[in-house]
Amino acid sequence: MAGLMLRGVRKQFGDVSVIRDVDLDIEPGEFCVFVGPSGCGKSTLLRMIAGLEEISAGTIAIGDRVVNAVDPAERGVAMVFQSYALYPHMTVEENMGFGLRMTGVAKDVIRERVRVAAGILQLEPFLKRKPKALSGGQRQRVAIGRAIVRDPQVFLFDEPLSNLDAELRVAMRLEIARLHQELDASTMVYVTHDQTEAMTLADKIVVLRLGRVEQVGAPLALYDDPANRFVAGFIGSPRMNFLAATVAQKHDGAVTVALAAHDGTRITLPVAGAGLETGAPCALGIRPEHVDAEGEGGGECARLTVRIDVVEHLGGASYLYGTAPGGETLVVETRTGRDIRPGSPLTLTIPPTRSFLFDDAEQRVR
Repeated sequence: MAGLMLRGVRKQFGDVSVIRDVDLDIEPGEFCVFVGPSGCGKSTLLRMIAGLEEISAGTIAIGDRVVNAVDPAERGVAMVFQSYALYPHMTVEENMGFGLRMTGVAKDVIRERVRVAAGILQLEPFLKRKPKALSGGQRQRVAIGRAIVRDPQVFLFDEPLSNLDAELRVAMRLEIARLHQELDASTMVYVTHDQTEAMTLADKIVVLRLGRVEQVGAPLALYDDPANRFVAGFIGSPRMNFLAATVAQKHDGAVTVALAAHDGTRITLPVAGAGLETGAPCALGIRPEHVDAEGEGGGECARLTVRIDVVEHLGGASYLYGTAPGGETLVVETRTGRDIRPGSPLTLTIPPTRSFLFDDAEQRVR
């Protein structure tokens, strides 16, 4: 097992920059997830670590060794792709051991490594089958087994669950989490656009946008303390609500904002508001689960009346989708919303201690 270090890593295709000055440390044994929208550069960054893409500038080190000029096969990494990439004419056992056989590893060593990997992944009953006789989840486990037998310093996963249905995705997510524990907490770097996978699997999340790192941290740290509006809106499902506002007044350690088009509704947030001026535009952020659909709360809370457009009942919880007077869409998570119907008005309460404030440049105001 080894850690990773990236310093000033860049990737350009002609005049187009797709990775921009990435600095990142991944500790030995960490499960690090690269997450972001499509086109943000997360897969390109993973391929640069693997050696499948040349870097335009910067340094990549695996353990104590700089690997900028090291061939992919010599970097001590193993990669699991979105497609299973299994040889259809080979059995599971042959697929898992093929890479070792091509590098001249002795047959008895290959056999033992495949046996151990098959035991970890519960593939022993399928070793003599060919890929066409396997389910999608079993095929993905074979692809992971092919990586395990190489005994790499770092495992790289490039959206490995994208081709699976919803139920299998959940099952394989649990398999990968269990695998990380059973392999003595091997270093793993995992790429996904699914923030649920990122939140449930990662020790560390790297949020990327347009080739830049927006924020790095533990899943709950990013959820509870986002650095900017992009991270706040990307981490969390359903996404955070945002209401247009202006700064009405600054106090000692607090800021009062007026919500746009809400009949002068104001809310005082416990933030210092450094850099904000009276009258400056800003945005109030509040997560769906922190909006009170009962209309209760203390005198410091803001109250808004919205029109409910859609109601989603999921059993234990309901999601209410409403339109505020300012035109914003508000999503509310409630455990007591079974009797709410589309088309009805609803008074919501927004607590200041659960709210976030973002300036006009979309940076978090603290």
